[in-house]
Amino acid sequence: MNRRDVVRRMGTGLAALSTTKLTAAPLVAASKQRALRIAHLTDVHIQPLVGAAKGFEKCLHHAQGLPDKPDLIINGGDAVMEAHGRGQDSVRRQWRLYQDVLQNENALPILNCIGNHDIWCKQETTACFEAGRKWAMDELQMPSRYYSLDRNGWHIIVLDSVQPKADGSWYTAHIDDEQYHWLEADLRATPAETPILVISHVPILAACVFFDGQRFAGENWNIPARWMHSDTIRLTNLFQRHPNVKSALSGHIHLVDRVDYNGISYFCNGAVSGAWWFGRYHHTAAGYAIVDLYDDGSVENTYVNY
Repeated sequence: MNRRDVVRRMGTGLAALSTTKLTAAPLVAASKQRALRIAHLTDVHIQPLVGAAKGFEKCLHHAQGLPDKPDLIINGGDAVMEAHGRGQDSVRRQWRLYQDVLQNENALPILNCIGNHDIWCKQETTACFEAGRKWAMDELQMPSRYYSLDRNGWHIIVLDSVQPKADGSWYTAHIDDEQYHWLEADLRATPAETPILVISHVPILAACVFFDGQRFAGENWNIPARWMHSDTIRLTNLFQRHPNVKSALSGHIHLVDRVDYNGISYFCNGAVSGAWWFGRYHHTAAGYAIVDLYDDGSVENTYVNY
């Protein structure tokens, strides 16, 4: 083989490589598409004092005035300042004010969740608790205290976190057995390819509960069952059997955090009322969250100080 043959064969090989490179199909990553945008407004705590109605109005205007506005609002509970232990006239005034602001200042559909402050009860009995919860459901136009629905390719489950204690006294956070069995069936009935978002008033799992008050003493952390679900292990074990459960939203603590556990993102969002309409609560300002749900099952939660 002479030099001319070597050069000719090298040129042929390089041409083949160039041809292969030019004709190879480029690798293009499929882009995810947003399926639903939610404004998560929780812990409004409306009352006839301290400008609460004006603050709620401002929050609603802010969410609806976004250049890329939400498709719906989720009320995460505690719509009114305090129903428990108050006279019925006081509770009616609070609900009337809440309804007036919504009617006049909101044009978006709303999904509702019951909070502990929404439940009127003057007596420490289970019957009184149930009657107070029914009153809140009527005000929020909820046919059931827990429910689910499909929206834009996502399955949304709304839970009732707030239960009377065994003696009927005020209150503890978990889902009762009737609700748990319903949740089991609802998760089984949801197709495995459909992503799921869970809503509760009290966090199912959160880190901020460790910073709300003096929670550490005598070498032990102490988290009340009113701060976080007492059935966290039961629920996280249930969710483990359904990998399409992607995220959970809550409020109640008036603080913001995110806990990623076993493939699920648990977002606790701050309060529309901040520190019950007196500025920040600890380090968290009054606000709401924009929650973007995507067709690939991913979730983005952005807290907004309005």
